[in-house]
Amino acid sequence: MPEGYFPEIEAAHPGALASQWIPDDPDLWRVDRFRDFLEARKALPAAEVNKRLAELMHGDERWLGGAAPTTAEPPVVIGGITSEDEERQLERLNAWITARGLPAGVIGFDFADPDTGEQKAVFDLAWPGGIQEELSQPVAVLLDEESEVIAAASQAGYRCFISTAEFRRYIEIEILADAAA
Repeated sequence: MPEGYFPEIEAAHPGALASQWIPDDPDLWRVDRFRDFLEARKALPAAEVNKRLAELMHGDERWLGGAAPTTAEPPVVIGGITSEDEERQLERLNAWITARGLPAGVIGFDFADPDTGEQKAVFDLAWPGGIQEELSQPVAVLLDEESEVIAAASQAGYRCFISTAEFRRYIEIEILADAAA
């Protein structure tokens, strides 16, 4: 019976029961308390998951009690790919850049406020670490976007391009020419 062997296991291997989500209340180890044991046991991993999620949310635990917190107005996210043609252009541009030995960008990049983590915009195609990781500034290709999207990217330190031709010139003149020198 568990009430007999659980203490032996814990004595031989301290922490073994806790690592298996076994409640530390010996009264729950009795066979006649099996349902209570199960209820207590399922609460242990749930509490651990909630603790880890709270850490990821920097202590904002409002949503742990049930539904996510709501605000009067949902945040407005600007930008994004608006047509299949635009998506094809971005895919071709990504293929073009990788054919030159450079890293692919992220299509439909979710740009978030670095302080709050709140999503602010969707950049059509972006290299948040730069085309040459850590050597060049972040880059965004923003096709048919409103000025607010371009401003958000610029203010975040991105070098912005509003046409694929303009972006290709940048790659050929500033990135590939520098690499060849």
